[in-house]
Amino acid sequence: MAKKVAGTMKLQVPAGQANPSPPVGPALGQRGINIMEFCKAFNAKTQEMEPGAPCPTVITYYQDKSFTMDIKTPPASYYLKKAAKVKSGANNPSRETVGTVTSKQVREIAEAKMKDLNATDIEGAMLIIAGSARSMGIEVK
Repeated sequence: MAKKVAGTMKLQVPAGQANPSPPVGPALGQRGINIMEFCKAFNAKTQEMEPGAPCPTVITYYQDKSFTMDIKTPPASYYLKKAAKVKSGANNPSRETVGTVTSKQVREIAEAKMKDLNATDIEGAMLIIAGSARSMGIEVK
């Protein structure tokens, strides 16, 4: 028989750095999820990723206190800021440019994010990433 879903929650946790301190511990604890079990499983699944990269995670928890997690790739803004070597996006992106990325870098980011994007081919994914760059004030050359 299938398990009864008690709910879902979304967290953004740095890759390989899940620990029971806030915000992870309290968010899991109030839903009855075993915090240490989550931390060990999350860190094991993200050990091949770049340490500290923010990973959006969807956690589905069940009435028997078990859980499943779906770890997504880091946000496009994280990759774009890293490629453009900037700390944050522009305050006024339509008038201000804070950095530039090449179309080759956009392709690499699109390939890395492909499984989480709503695109059927790499060109469509590149357009999505280029739009994210524009909205951050990063120019694509």
